[in-house]
Amino acid sequence: MEHMRKSRLSQHKQGRLIEHFVAGTTARTAARLCKVHRNTAAYYFLRLRKTIAYELEAESKAMFDGEIEVDESYFGGRRKGKRGCGSADKIPVFGLLKRCGKVYNKIIPDASGTTLMPIIERKVVQDSIVYSNFWRRYNVLNMSDFHHFRVIHSTLFADRHNHINGIENFWNQSKRHMRKFNCVPRAYFGLFLKECEWRFNNSDPAAQLSQLRQRVRKYLN
Repeated sequence: MEHMRKSRLSQHKQGRLIEHFVAGTTARTAARLCKVHRNTAAYYFLRLRKTIAYELEAESKAMFDGEIEVDESYFGGRRKGKRGCGSADKIPVFGLLKRCGKVYNKIIPDASGTTLMPIIERKVVQDSIVYSNFWRRYNVLNMSDFHHFRVIHSTLFADRHNHINGIENFWNQSKRHMRKFNCVPRAYFGLFLKECEWRFNNSDPAAQLSQLRQRVRKYLN
């Protein structure tokens, strides 16, 4: 991880900012409540996101097995509800979710099969069960070492096992979290996305608080 300058904020103010970050408070509101400049709060939140992304990257070599849901989504842009060619101004993201386990997501240049398959092969143990939607990009899974099942949202979305509700839930939570920030700068979108992954994988606020305190001591103090 790149060298991070020690924070000049007092331990008390750092502690309060960490608590507001865990609570999902915007930097502007946290600045007012903690009596610091809004740029100071925004910069501190950015540093917290960097520590989160760094730790997640270190863990990214772990593979998923069992039942895995895969899906792509699009963030940002002005057009809503469009995928594929209609989402040219949006950021494409690919995600994998192990049922009853963790989620992993990655910004991708496009959602073609040639882009997605290497990610799946790197993250998913062979012979696992992989659920996807019915888009043609997932045809490559039919010729792989995975057991591939497709779900047609219009007729089978809520079937007992053949669904991708878990990863869809992650997309919804992520977009809902980012929406409160009005417009996430494109340069920092990856950090916000990894924050959403971290929050989803560590849903207990007490656990989030404990982890962040440890990382602040490790990287910022």
